Amino acid sequence: MDKVKVGIIGCGKISGIYMENCRKFGILSLYACADLDPDRAREQAEKYEIPHVYTVEQLLEDPEIEIVINLTIPAAHAAISKRALEAGKHVYVEKPLTVTREEGQEILQLAAERGLLVGSAPETFLGAGIQTALKLLDDGVIGRPVAATAFLMARGHEHWHPDPEFYYAAGGGPLFDMGPYYLTALIQLLGPVDQVAGMTGKALEERVITSEKKAGQRIPVDVPTHVAGTLRFAGGAIATLITSFDIFGGTDLPPIEIYGTEGTLRVPDPNTFGGPVLFRRTGENSWTEQPLLAGYDQNTRGIGPADMAYAIRTGRKHRASGELAYHVLEAMWALYDSSDSQAFYPMKSVCERPAALPAGLAPYTLD
Repeated sequence: MDKVKVGIIGCGKISGIYMENCRKFGILSLYACADLDPDRAREQAEKYEIPHVYTVEQLLEDPEIEIVINLTIPAAHAAISKRALEAGKHVYVEKPLTVTREEGQEILQLAAERGLLVGSAPETFLGAGIQTALKLLDDGVIGRPVAATAFLMARGHEHWHPDPEFYYAAGGGPLFDMGPYYLTALIQLLGPVDQVAGMTGKALEERVITSEKKAGQRIPVDVPTHVAGTLRFAGGAIATLITSFDIFGGTDLPPIEIYGTEGTLRVPDPNTFGGPVLFRRTGENSWTEQPLLAGYDQNTRGIGPADMAYAIRTGRKHRASGELAYHVLEAMWALYDSSDSQAFYPMKSVCERPAALPAGLAPYTLD
């Protein structure tokens, strides 16, 4: 199968793991990179043996490149993805798909008009941890799922990230930063969301950076930093979701649990690819750890573009799709809208529950 040539736009902190893993998947050829900071692009190209360092314009104009991986900040996602689609490239973008629903709809419509694919992170649901949890659910180990909880409880990123400002600007906050991991995992496990109720708040009007380089600088907080909500899934299960940057003392709450008519399933951190996966059936007093399915249990960011590349070559559907990402985007805005209107929000979009990965995959393959 012919390799698919890839160009990466945005050579910041997250780019390294994409570059490392794109070189491992046999279907991908990491061909070029670009960044507003040319020195940063050259540094990454040298480190990961990328043959071409381009400007953004040069990368988009190169006819060899079939997939653009868009790793820019959230506020730039829509503009760069649109330009890539207009240049005839398939697009895989870091989460969220876009900042607004209107931008997301525009991207999906443009892709459909051009006959191109759009994909989006997170792709962690393709990891061995969540794929193992999916198999247990589909096998009926805990019976019919009736409820779930999902918790992202954190203190915010200003204590470690070198440039944390965008986490507190439009497109940031705990919901838009980390919510896609939790919502995408829940949709993989329970199917699409049907209805949403939410409340939002924030503990502080500004944050003080304590990480190096910008220590002492103050950041205005323009987005909610605590979001609590309830989501009803089309299959009937009801989930409680909290995402917060206002938890300053830590917590021991599990990332995700799913409660069924015959037991409980504990799902690993959806920001990781591994385990553990635990379950406890009715009447049991202890957890059983389920061995992980063969697959990807380490940080394998880049698996989403690889899956898209197989879809381009074979005509099958890709899993981390634009439709899935838009459904997640709408669900996040639904939590905001519900809070503002003090009313339930009925979801307007739908998406397919992504297909499970095939059993027995060879390393760094997907078909």
